[in-house]
Amino acid sequence: MAKLLLLHLLAILSIALTSHAAQYFVGDTSGWDISSNLDTWPDDKVFKVGDVLVFSYSSSNSVREVTKQNFDTCNISNPLKTYSNGNTTVTLSAPGDRYFVSGNRLYCFGGMKLHVHVPADEVASPIGSPQAQPSATGTPLPVQPSSKSNKPSANIPTSSGISSYGRSNSVVVAFVSFMASYLLWMVQA
Repeated sequence: MAKLLLLHLLAILSIALTSHAAQYFVGDTSGWDISSNLDTWPDDKVFKVGDVLVFSYSSSNSVREVTKQNFDTCNISNPLKTYSNGNTTVTLSAPGDRYFVSGNRLYCFGGMKLHVHVPADEVASPIGSPQAQPSATGTPLPVQPSSKSNKPSANIPTSSGISSYGRSNSVVVAFVSFMASYLLWMVQA
């Protein structure tokens, strides 16, 4: 029975510590906004399957995922998906190209659209491996929210590949899982 418990612990730890995805705040501190330079925003990033895009925008705007043809022409009438809650997360669940445009067609024509490419050979990074790099200029971007009305009150970090779950959280999850397994083992004994 002790061997089974040890095997269970090793399985939990290997899952908890294997990998994690990065979160990218679209438009960095400006968010999903007409003032953001979304055309060059993804240039210094390498997206991986499992990474998460975070769109933060005002209640008067929305995000629409569209086909390449609709992206090129700013056609918003037939989106694949529409998001309008002001704080949208989109998981990059498969390799390939993803296209996002503003729900306001004039904003789309003004450049408020985003093309994200996820290479087929990229997967979420193992803990300790390098993440996406900060801005191309090398200057750290300020960590502060923009002036949009429905931004969360917490500071909004830049898109430097912030992990959704840090190493300490994974260890805590693994420890709690181990303790639960141990208690179940004690009850059965």
